[in-house]
Amino acid sequence: MRNAPTILHLDMDAFYASVEQASKPSLRGKAVVVGGLGPRGVVATASYEARVFGVHSAMPMAQARRLAPNAAYLVPRFTVYRAISEQVMALLRELSPLVEPLSLDEAFVDLEAGGTAWDEESARLAGVKLRADIQAVTGLTGSVGLAASKMLAKIASEQAKPDGLVLIEPGSERALLGPMPVRTLPGVGPATGDHLRRAGITTVEELAEAGEDELVRLLGKAHGHALYAMALAHDERPVVAEREAKSVSVEDTYDVDIHDRLRIGLEVRRLADRCVGRLRGAGLSGRTIVLKVRRYDFSTLTRSETLRGPTDDPAVVREAAARLLDSVDTTGGVRLLGVGVSGLADYTQEDLFAQAMPLPPADEPERAEGEAVAERPEPVERQWRAGQDIRHTEYGHGWVQGSGLGRVTVRFETPQSPPGRVRTFFVDDPALEAADPLPLVLELAHPPARLGRSSSGRHGAPPRTPEEEHRTSEADHRAPEVDHRASEVDHRAPEMGHRASEVGRRAPEVDHRSPEVDQRAHVSSEPASLPKSWSGTGGGEVTSRP
Repeated sequence: MRNAPTILHLDMDAFYASVEQASKPSLRGKAVVVGGLGPRGVVATASYEARVFGVHSAMPMAQARRLAPNAAYLVPRFTVYRAISEQVMALLRELSPLVEPLSLDEAFVDLEAGGTAWDEESARLAGVKLRADIQAVTGLTGSVGLAASKMLAKIASEQAKPDGLVLIEPGSERALLGPMPVRTLPGVGPATGDHLRRAGITTVEELAEAGEDELVRLLGKAHGHALYAMALAHDERPVVAEREAKSVSVEDTYDVDIHDRLRIGLEVRRLADRCVGRLRGAGLSGRTIVLKVRRYDFSTLTRSETLRGPTDDPAVVREAAARLLDSVDTTGGVRLLGVGVSGLADYTQEDLFAQAMPLPPADEPERAEGEAVAERPEPVERQWRAGQDIRHTEYGHGWVQGSGLGRVTVRFETPQSPPGRVRTFFVDDPALEAADPLPLVLELAHPPARLGRSSSGRHGAPPRTPEEEHRTSEADHRAPEVDHRASEVDHRAPEMGHRASEVGRRAPEVDHRSPEVDQRAHVSSEPASLPKSWSGTGGGEVTSRP
C-alpha cells in the first residue's frame, strides 16, 4: 500500500435530486424524491431534506410516499444526469489519466499517476480545488475522500458527506477502522453481516481479532481471506481507467402483471431491440442471449442460449429470446421482463444456424390482423411526466409539476430565475411542447485552471521552464492590446445606455397588456410558492449521512 493519500474518491451529493433542485428553484431546500412513480416504482435518489423522514435509495416508492407525503416526486431525467456527469468526469481527467468511474456520480482517481499529488498537503489541495471546480462548472456539490487505498478513500468520502472532504493519514487506518461496524467494509452485506453477528463479530476490530483461519471457516476461503485483509486496512487494488463490460441488458418492471401471452412476446421483442441498440452503441456483439422473467409471485427465472459466434443482429437476438420464452410458464402473470447479451466481443461472426427466420407470407392471418388494427387508430392523449421540461409559446420554459384528468400543471421557472408561477392547461394545449433541459450554470468566462505539476500557483510545484517563462512574457506583451480593446468597449457604453432608456420608456406598454395575458391563461396564476401538498414540514438541519 502507498505511503501517501493519493487515491481520491469522489461521490456527488444526492446527485439526481440535487440536479432537480438546481434546475428548479422552487424545490431548493425542499424534500425531493426521484424514481419510478408507478405503483411498483423504487426510489433512485432522495434529497437530504427527504432523508430526514427516512426515505432512502432502493426503497419502494409507495413506502416513500407514506413517510414523506409532502415531498416532490419526479421521474429521472437521465439525459441531463449523463451530461452533467460528463462535465464532472472531464474535471477528474484533468487531474489524472487514471480515472475509474463507478457510476454517473462516483469515481476513483489516482492523483499520483497524474503528477497532481505526491504527499498529504498536495493531495488535500487537489481535493479542495476539485470541489471548487465542480461547484463552478455544475453548480452542484460533491464529497471527496483521500487515502492510500481505494477502500479507505471510499470510506473517507462517506464520512465527508454532504459537501465535505476527509483525508485519512497513512498510519492511522487501523485506529480509524477498528470501532466501525463490519458492514462498513465492501463485500459485507446483510447476509454476511448477520452471519458474523451470530458469531459475535460486530466491529472491524473484532473481525481482525478473530483471525484469518476463523474467518475462512465462517465465510469460506476466498471471502475469509479478503475480509481479513480489509480488516487490517490492506487493499492493493489499483485504479483502473477502463473496466471491460461483461454483459449488456435491459429490463422493464410493469405496473400491472401481464397475463396475455401475445403481449409478453411483443414485450420480449421490444426489449431485444433495445438491447441490440445498446450493444451496437458500444460497438460490441455477443454470443449468449439471456432472458429474465419475474413472475407474479416474485420468483425469478433466467434462461440462456449460446450461439456459435457473436452477433449484433436484432433478428437473431429476437428469435433466440422468443425461443427462451417458449420454455417459461407465464400462466400466473409476469411483473418483470429482461433481455441481455453476454460473452461480448468487438466483432461479429453470424451463427450459421441462428439466422433470422423468413418473414411470413403476406396472406397469413398475422398480417391481416395488423392491417385491421391499423384501420381504426385510437386517439392517444399526450403524456406529461412530473419533472419533465416543457415550453409554452407565451410563458416560456417550465417544468411539469403534475398532470391528470386531462390537465397539466406547469411551473414556469429556469435555473437562474427566482421561484416561478404555476399555471394549469389542458394536456392537448397546442401552445405546450416538450423542451430540452436548460444548463444549470451559465457558461464560464474563465474556465477552471488545470491543477498539475506545471501549475506555478500551487504550493510545492517546481519552477517554470525557460520555454514557459518565454510564453508568459509574450502573453504579458499582448496585455496592452487587450486593455485598448476594453477601452473601446467603455466608449460605447453611453450609446448602450441610451438604447436601454428607450427600452425603459416602452415598458409601460408591456405592463398595460399584462391583464390580457392573464385572461388568456385558462386556469390559474398563483404566487411563487409550492402547493400545499408539496410543502415541506420545516424540521431541523439534515444530520443523516448516506
